[in-house]
Amino acid sequence: MNLSTRVVLATGGVFLGCCSGVVFLELLVKLDPGAGNLITAAQFAFIALEGFVFTSKFGQAKRVISLRDYALLVAMFFLTSVCNNYVFEFNVPMTLHMIIRGGSLISNMCLGTLILKRRYRLSQYISVVMISLGIFICTYFSSPDLVDKKENLDSTAKADIFWWLVGVLLLVLALFVSSYMGVTQELLYRRHGKCAREALYYTHLLPLPAFLLMQDNIRTHWNLAFAGESYQLPLLGVAVPLILLYLLGNVLAQHLCISSVYALTTECSSLTVTLILTLRKFISLVFSIIYFRNPFTLYHWLGTVLVFVGTLMFADVIRVPKRTQAVKQE
Repeated sequence: MNLSTRVVLATGGVFLGCCSGVVFLELLVKLDPGAGNLITAAQFAFIALEGFVFTSKFGQAKRVISLRDYALLVAMFFLTSVCNNYVFEFNVPMTLHMIIRGGSLISNMCLGTLILKRRYRLSQYISVVMISLGIFICTYFSSPDLVDKKENLDSTAKADIFWWLVGVLLLVLALFVSSYMGVTQELLYRRHGKCAREALYYTHLLPLPAFLLMQDNIRTHWNLAFAGESYQLPLLGVAVPLILLYLLGNVLAQHLCISSVYALTTECSSLTVTLILTLRKFISLVFSIIYFRNPFTLYHWLGTVLVFVGTLMFADVIRVPKRTQAVKQE
């Protein structure tokens, strides 16, 4: 299988797995809004179990990358998750939360320039700004709390501007830590070779003990699943809790999504992977607008055009005239 085929298959897995995972997640949250820890624990446990059997060969396979390096990746992932979730304590609205997280392309390009000493084409700089701006516009005008919380945001900012700024700084920190994690993965693969399956396994195995701190919450929502609505399986004639069916669908979709992401990290630069993930989020956003029949305004059309043109420019389908010799391509 050549490089382009692997990239196409991995990209397809990202879009199929991640987008379908979001659908199952929405169905789960509708039935049990507090099931977040149960869902995350199930995802990590399934991926770790699958990796133990097929990647680690029941612990017999030799590890390529050291546990210290994997522990660093896990620590960065944990820090990112904590910051992204904790900022709501500082009255940061969901709109601003989503907009700042949408700037991952820009932060990744900055770190790629500083750490990897990369030089990008002018068209790539322009395309990243266009895509990020398009995501910002669509996110801002699609946020359900835009109208309801705009006044609250203003009053909060005036009353407690210091803590609001702390929340924003935490979001920016999480953004750059997440981008640095992608750069670190790229450097590890350069040093040790392609080992996406191993990285997927250990980055989901090592955090598992942390879920013991959430065991009471996880147990509560597991019991709620059995006490809730059931679904009669057509062929087997067995009644299964509906939440567990949706959870299974979400776990399988998440496995396809995250394994495809890790496969992409071995074939593409961290910036390209970030671009694909950003486009996936954009497609999920547009799908949500269509599925829930939310208004698709002029601002959404503007954001869509910016993302579409920016993507074509990044892929060099649309080219910017060059006056000087082309810089080294990523």
